[in-house]
Amino acid sequence: MSAPERFLDADGTQIGAIPADLLDPETLVETHHALVLARRFDMQAGVLARQGRLVVYPSALGQEACQVGAVLALEPEDWFFPTYRDSMAMVVRGIDPVEVLTPQRGDRHCGHDPYEHRTAPPCTPLATQLPHAVGLAMAARSRGDRLAVLAFCGDGASSEGDFHEALNFAAVYQAPVVFLVQNNQYAISVPFREQTRAASLAAKADGYGMPGRRIDGNDVLMVRHAVGEALAAARAGAGPALIEAVTYRMGPHTTADDPSRYRDPEEERLWAARDPLARFGAFLRERGTLTEIVEKAAEADAEALADDLRARLEQEPVFDPADLFEHVYAEPTQRLRAQAAYLRAQMDAEHAAAEAAAEGARR
Repeated sequence: MSAPERFLDADGTQIGAIPADLLDPETLVETHHALVLARRFDMQAGVLARQGRLVVYPSALGQEACQVGAVLALEPEDWFFPTYRDSMAMVVRGIDPVEVLTPQRGDRHCGHDPYEHRTAPPCTPLATQLPHAVGLAMAARSRGDRLAVLAFCGDGASSEGDFHEALNFAAVYQAPVVFLVQNNQYAISVPFREQTRAASLAAKADGYGMPGRRIDGNDVLMVRHAVGEALAAARAGAGPALIEAVTYRMGPHTTADDPSRYRDPEEERLWAARDPLARFGAFLRERGTLTEIVEKAAEADAEALADDLRARLEQEPVFDPADLFEHVYAEPTQRLRAQAAYLRAQMDAEHAAAEAAAEGARR
């Protein structure tokens, strides 16, 4: 198996020629700023879950380069299909962090307007969003819209039937969609070596008839470059592509998980030395781009984001059970109307009983 493509070594040393557009100082600072915000958001969300403010939170600690680099490669008109672990990517896409975390608060709504942000609701079942991404890409092409679709998934999703169906369908019809697999080495507790006999996930692209690329998912510049090239090719009519970004999930599967039961501490130390944020920071310091002023500004913005997130999530969400019946059908069926009326009558009765009890207590 060949080594993943990279521009930067684990310590931030440049080992390959980097395209000039990626080395623009503003681009470098923007990328670093997004990495810092993404990590701070992720850590704060984990704390909020442990405090009971969220039902659960699936951390992407260690996968910042995959999520930030890929999303920054999108054009405004492109569409993005995330998974449940891609909250950081959604924040970088410009979605309100509180809206991003809405599903983790028990709301049946995804939290954001998919059309406003051109971002599909985050998908929890593995790989089921991939056929949807292909369908949207094909619809856009039929309408003559010059856009591409970026669909995220994890290595565990590559074992699902939806993964095969989506990639095969996309290749046959040359849909403008890029599949980015964040190979974080584990499908919950199942290590990657037990998931496939293929040399790599990128190698599977040959079987579908599309380009495949295996990159270092902890090198944010390589992720942004590789995804950007694939998206540009898709917009130009070259069809789909599969990119395997080799990375590592440094935290648990979710806040309900204990990775010490299935992971070797030595493996964790090995990947900690490849930290994507530390790697990129070292590269920028060597170039003189990451000054103390730039670094402190990013940290201040990250803390402001965390402060705002804590303050707003301290407010308990207000749910109206009657909303369950909204948006099910354009025209509610007779049975649905009857169910809604029954629920409303029950709620009115409970409210009246509570008021009567309160009035009795006052007397």
